[in-house]
Amino acid sequence: MSIKKFSKSVTPPRALALVLTLISGIVPGAAFGEKFTSMQMKGVELALVKVDVDGAAKRLAKGVTFRTISNQDRDDFDTKAFSGYHAYLAKTYPNVTKKLKREVLGDPRPFSLLYTWKGIDPEAEPVLFYAHMDVVPVPEESRGQWKQDPFAGVIADGYIWGRGVLDDKNQVQAILEAAEMKIKEGWQPRRTMYFVFGQDEEVGGAEGARFVAETLEKRGIKRFHYVMDESAPLMPGVFPGVSANTALITIAQKGFISLELAINGVGGHSMRPPLEPNIVILAEAITKLNAAQFPYRIHPAIRQQFRYLGPEMDKAKQPMYAAVAFGKDGEMTKLEKEFIKEMETTDTTRAMLHTTIAPTIFNAGIKDNVLPPSATAVVNFRPMPGDTPEVIIAHVKKAIQDDRITVKDISASTPATAVANPDSDAYRTLDKTIRQIWGNDLIVAPLLSIGGSDTKHFQARPFAPDTFAITALQLESQAEFAGFHGVNERILVEEYGKSIGFFYRIFDNLNIN
Repeated sequence: MSIKKFSKSVTPPRALALVLTLISGIVPGAAFGEKFTSMQMKGVELALVKVDVDGAAKRLAKGVTFRTISNQDRDDFDTKAFSGYHAYLAKTYPNVTKKLKREVLGDPRPFSLLYTWKGIDPEAEPVLFYAHMDVVPVPEESRGQWKQDPFAGVIADGYIWGRGVLDDKNQVQAILEAAEMKIKEGWQPRRTMYFVFGQDEEVGGAEGARFVAETLEKRGIKRFHYVMDESAPLMPGVFPGVSANTALITIAQKGFISLELAINGVGGHSMRPPLEPNIVILAEAITKLNAAQFPYRIHPAIRQQFRYLGPEMDKAKQPMYAAVAFGKDGEMTKLEKEFIKEMETTDTTRAMLHTTIAPTIFNAGIKDNVLPPSATAVVNFRPMPGDTPEVIIAHVKKAIQDDRITVKDISASTPATAVANPDSDAYRTLDKTIRQIWGNDLIVAPLLSIGGSDTKHFQARPFAPDTFAITALQLESQAEFAGFHGVNERILVEEYGKSIGFFYRIFDNLNIN
């Protein structure tokens, strides 16, 4: 087909772009100047930091012994565990306690910590580092699978073991370790630096991070130069098609909403069941909903993600990754549809494509020979931008088509966040610091997080448009990654030392200019 003949059927600019795509793999966006080349930072020299690794490991291990658990039942809250951990941090990091302003905030329970390290330049935009002190429970039925007691704070086989050592007390104490080192050296930040340690991230952060973010906004902070939270750790093979070590920096995250589906009817004796018992009616509703999945679409953060990841992946698939990186919202191209098929192959990447539907709780019945008069189920959704609670509830009702089922929002629903800008000084500073500690032989790229963190409470406000999240810790395998909310949570002592070094270096890098 000639270009002249082809152009008769479509407008000339579109025709030219499409022909370029067909003959050379260049996508329309790239046809006007931008090439699909590597975005990886080059030439960063290692700048490892001398850390008291053994001492830091022992201090973190002791921190694990405080059972700062966030239970779903918010009345089940161990105030002594949190108060004890606060006191432990104050005693363990005496220079931080003496030098920085320390506040205990939260509503209705004040158990989050806000540290303020005053900078010498009042005109410089401040920075904020966030981590959370709370941990998820350890189910009793899983205790026997742990190689070490999850709350004993054991150091063995080169690892620090225990609940929270990976998520997220490692980051809490690495920040404080680095600050303690800096203060001993007489270092003073140019920018005011805030450390925020939340109390309830594992249940949404409504009491802690939300209140702290509101407080900082009320105090007149106009804009943070940089906000950092925890997210994915450094790890090889974490993303399909990428075997190299990766540092994936969250620039956006999906939202969160949980709906309760319920039926209230007539119970009775199990010897004379109706044709449609309440449990069956509700189960059928859940089955219908699960079959009515939300459509796939490519999130703007995914486009950014593959602008950085794509050039480092399979060369034969470069046109496909370029089509995603430079594509726009609207009808998907053939290459974008191929990308969707590839992303569908794993649960993690599939979740990046649409608002997910996950039935998580089903309650009904009290006795084996009694038909329950009611049944309830909880379904958790992780929304893409635009899928508001109203949109999701309408989707549920349309899917189940059963007026006997009531639908109620039972969560502190949060929308998908805005997308932070990877083409920014803040992102480049983070990229540089990662390479100073872990070297250049890795891929650094943006990430759309399918999970949720307290980032949302800061990024939802005008003062934090560029909020990035990464767990500054190298993991060696999927087995270690499985410790997130799982059994045998642990981190290598040596890698924890590098995490402390990361914060030490990024304090410097953020205060250079």
